Amino acid sequence: MPVLSIKIVNLSSNPIPSYATEAAAGMDIRAALLDPIQLAPGERKLIPTGLFIELPMGYEAQVRPRSGLALKQGITCLNAPGTIDADYRGEIGVILINHSNETQVIQPGDRIAQLVVQPVVRCSWVPVVELSDSTRGQGGFGHTGVK
Repeated sequence: MPVLSIKIVNLSSNPIPSYATEAAAGMDIRAALLDPIQLAPGERKLIPTGLFIELPMGYEAQVRPRSGLALKQGITCLNAPGTIDADYRGEIGVILINHSNETQVIQPGDRIAQLVVQPVVRCSWVPVVELSDSTRGQGGFGHTGVK
């Protein structure tokens, strides 16, 4: 598996993101907090990570939810996946929302999301008058049913 070198500045007291297993696609990122914060039901907050990265051109980083956090606490990333462009140099922040019915607490150092680095393909549009036919055609949301 190829390895891409990415520059990172870590201003938090947390370790830099790393892969938990050999086949993991994402690296956990942690909350860079001085004190715990509370998320009331339905509340959303921008959580700092203390991480700044310099992606090579042609790549993006995606901030994705952690399934365990969603299942156990009802907390997920609001704009998943959040995209970090190659020319962004600011701090990575994670927008968390509490979908549970109880107030949830985020502790300093909690694993709050995962980061996946992907290549980016740029496109150029080709204006045409009509598109070719396909088996699906214009079938929209739910057109194939449930079973």
